[in-house]
Amino acid sequence: MTILYGVPGEGLGHATRSKVLISWLLGQGHDVRVVSSSRAFTLLDKTFPGRVLEIAGFHIAYEGLAVSKSRTIGLTLRSAPEALQTNFRQYRQLLHGFRPEVVISDFESFSYFFAKLLRVPVISIDNMQIISRAHLNVTVPAAEREPYDVARYLVRAKLPRARHYLITTFFELPLRLRYAERTTLVPSIIRPEIQAAQPTKGNYILVYQTATNQTNLVEILQQLPEQEFRVYGFNKDEAHGNVLLRPFSEAGFIAELAGSRAVLTNGGFSLISEAVYLHKPVCAVPIPAQFEQWLNAAEIEKLGYGRRFEEITADNVQVFLTDLPQFEAALVGYAQSGNEVLFARLAELLEEVR
Repeated sequence: MTILYGVPGEGLGHATRSKVLISWLLGQGHDVRVVSSSRAFTLLDKTFPGRVLEIAGFHIAYEGLAVSKSRTIGLTLRSAPEALQTNFRQYRQLLHGFRPEVVISDFESFSYFFAKLLRVPVISIDNMQIISRAHLNVTVPAAEREPYDVARYLVRAKLPRARHYLITTFFELPLRLRYAERTTLVPSIIRPEIQAAQPTKGNYILVYQTATNQTNLVEILQQLPEQEFRVYGFNKDEAHGNVLLRPFSEAGFIAELAGSRAVLTNGGFSLISEAVYLHKPVCAVPIPAQFEQWLNAAEIEKLGYGRRFEEITADNVQVFLTDLPQFEAALVGYAQSGNEVLFARLAELLEEVR
C-alpha cells in the first residue's frame, strides 16, 4: 500500500517511536512517505533518505520550566504565514506521483488535512488520545483542571473522525463508550535497541532533563553525595563529584538506561515507557502545564512503579531512593511482548482499508 506518515517535530519522542513503525511498514512491503519538521525531520531523513519531506511545524515556548501558553500562541501566530507557504509547497510536491491509500498520523496535523483533502482514511497512532477517549482512574487536582480541560479540547480537535485510533500506553484505562468501537489500546512502542538491551541493576541513577534551563539541578543532586547520578540533557561531558554530565549519545544513553538502578526524569512518555519495559523505577517530575506529562507521572505512582513530585529537591529524590525496593517489586509484574500487539492490530486495519 502507499502510506503517508505524519510525525510532529516538537521533541524526538514521536520520531523515535514512529521510526519503529515506519521500518516495520517498509519491511512489510508498503511504500511509505513521511512528513515532519525540525529535529524529527533531521532524524527521520537520515534514517529513511529520499522518503521524508520537511514541513513547517508547531513549536512550544517555555517560561522557566513551564509551558508558556501566551508565548506559544505568539510564536505560532508569528510563524504561521511562512509555515502555510512551506506546507502548501510540500503539498503540491506530494501530489506529483504519490497518492496515499491511507494516512497514519502520530498526532501530526498536516498529514491529517492532506488525507481529508484527498478523502483517504486516517489511522491515528499516538499516546495523547487517551486523554479524551478514556476514563481517567486518577483524581485530577484543582491545579491541573485547567491544563486537563485544555488538553482534552486540543486532543479532540487534533485528529477528529479518524478511521481508527491506536493508543500506545503502559497503563490500562477504560474507554469511553462512544469511542470504544474505533479505539484500541496497545502496549507502548519499544525501540529494537531497547528490546535488545540486557537490563542489570547498577548503583547509579539515570537522569534525563529536557528543560535544560533548570540551572540548579547539579547542586540539588550534589546534596546526596552517597548516590551517583548520570545526567543527560545538558549535552556536556563533565564530572561534578557524584554528578556526571553526559554528552548526547543514543547508544550510550540506552546502555546506561539498561544498567541503571532507577530513572529520574520529567513526564515524557517515551522514556517512562522504556523504563517500565526494562523494569526501572521512575521518579517523574512533569513539566508544569503539560497535562499529558502529569498523567504519565500520576499513573507511575498509582501503579507503584515510582513516585511523582512537583519539583526536584534533594528531599524528594531521597524519598524516592528509600522506596526503590517496593517499586522494583511492583515492576516485576509488568510484561510486554515487544511491539507484536501493535503490529498485528495495525496489519488488520491496513487490510480493512485495502
